[in-house]
Amino acid sequence: DIKPIEQLNINNLINKRNFRGIFGTQPPLSILEEIDYIIVSPGVPFDIPIILKAIEENIEVISEIELSYRLSNGKIIAITGTNGKTTTTSMVGEIFKESRKDSYAVGNIGLPMISKIDYSTNETSFIVEVSSFQLEGIKEFHPHISAVLNITPDHLNRHKTMENYIDQKSRVFLNQTPNDITILNKDNPITFSFKDKTPGKVILFSRLSTLEKGVFIEDNQIIIRNEEKERLLVCPVSDIKILGGHNLENALAAVAISYYAGIPIQSIRKALKKFKGVAHRIERVDIISGVEFINDSKGTNPESSIKAIEAMEKPIILIAGGMDKGSDLSEFVLSFKNKVRYLILLGETANIIENLARGQGINNIKKVASMEEAVLFSFNIANKGDVVLLSPGCASWDMYSSYEERGNIFKSLVKDLRR
Repeated sequence: DIKPIEQLNINNLINKRNFRGIFGTQPPLSILEEIDYIIVSPGVPFDIPIILKAIEENIEVISEIELSYRLSNGKIIAITGTNGKTTTTSMVGEIFKESRKDSYAVGNIGLPMISKIDYSTNETSFIVEVSSFQLEGIKEFHPHISAVLNITPDHLNRHKTMENYIDQKSRVFLNQTPNDITILNKDNPITFSFKDKTPGKVILFSRLSTLEKGVFIEDNQIIIRNEEKERLLVCPVSDIKILGGHNLENALAAVAISYYAGIPIQSIRKALKKFKGVAHRIERVDIISGVEFINDSKGTNPESSIKAIEAMEKPIILIAGGMDKGSDLSEFVLSFKNKVRYLILLGETANIIENLARGQGINNIKKVASMEEAVLFSFNIANKGDVVLLSPGCASWDMYSSYEERGNIFKSLVKDLRR
């Protein structure tokens, strides 16, 4: 790791394991003489010198999910997309639990797949959230069901172009066969175009139109229409408790994944009705003096935060800004119109967002240096009936180790308001 060991908090791990660690600098190229292959963490780009040299010398470079696939038993369900991956993975995990299937929700959701392979059998299902970074390092990784939820611009600082980002996402079905299933969002033009690229059997889901085959909404009901043209009722839309149209799309994807994995509709219905969402994604934190606080720290790109803003039905005091990933923030700012009453900005992109907002005639803006200042200021200016929404539209790494840390600090500061 290029970070000094003092910043990594891994001394206990180092002391308990027999391995060589290199910290605070790039590893020397000479180390390649000692190794057989490289397993790359998702945060490590493939264009650093040691990776490029390894590839040049035909040393295998793979991601953790590729290694896990090679070592695991059971079947793999791989879920990717720009937004909604964690919510959908969690939802499918809960559906499998409801049906008492042997399964693990793993991957980019926070639990490495490698940590569960020793517990797997041929009957185990791995429900794997996979990012573009992880897919960059696959070779044989073969899910029997893959799902692409949506694709909008993100991580362009890593992938350089939108075309490359799309290519990395499409690798999720790279090794599928006609016996496998690829689940795609008909409402997203890029994911819909994958129907002509995947080797797998295509199943669509749509929030906006009825389908001859797939999962869709009709008369405010979630419907499955299968290959036999049976029209199967799953549940009323009102059973989906998590806010926002985007979360309804996530539910449709979860229904499609689960149904085609063989889960009974009764189990799908029960789990959806119980599902209350996941941390850091439009997560209700508290209501204090009539002011609601919502943590959407997982809003790490503009599209995700736009969905959160659209889901709010009250005047918004928005806390936004973070690391600059090279995303176009103009659509994010346009979504503030008639929704955001006051804008509080922090992080690397604070000036960029401020300039765009003022260009749209938005002048209720406060730049702050910390989350503590943001929360205190938001509470001081809030009126009863307002919602204070943390949805940064940007990554967290300029100020925090992760979006989870950012969200947890926000929640802790909101809790402190009651003291």
